[in-house]
Amino acid sequence: MARSLSILLIEDDPNDVLLVQRAFQRTRSGIPLFVMPNGFEAVKYLGGEPPYNDRQVYPFPDFVLLDLGMPKMSGLEVLAWIRAQPNLKRLPVIILTSSGHEADAKKAYEAGANSFVVKPSSFDELVEAIRSLTDFWLDGSKLPTIDPPGPNPS
Repeated sequence: MARSLSILLIEDDPNDVLLVQRAFQRTRSGIPLFVMPNGFEAVKYLGGEPPYNDRQVYPFPDFVLLDLGMPKMSGLEVLAWIRAQPNLKRLPVIILTSSGHEADAKKAYEAGANSFVVKPSSFDELVEAIRSLTDFWLDGSKLPTIDPPGPNPS
């Protein structure tokens, strides 16, 4: 039986969330995209803490799309938390950010990001970026098996 796929988007900008959701509808409409509006909620989701402890309702993601520039808990802080969890070290994390700064890319890779993608300026370019990302991570790569935290792993 094939496992069902899901992706976690951690993004605080509602406009960017909408654009990414629409890009997924055009490229991978059958794959659920779960959205966390900030790093604190993302940590709770990934950790299987309430209200995200039912993995039938809130499945553990196959990979994470993570924005860097978020208030309260930055994307780099979320990434550091993920990499500090023994059972999450293999979870693919793709930085999807508006920052094109070399220093941000360097920090992200040093913190354990698997990829660093600058958000394209047009919707068509975003669709192609999402298509390329999902083609690589879902079709072209062997995703690692991860034992997610939480009381009800899937």
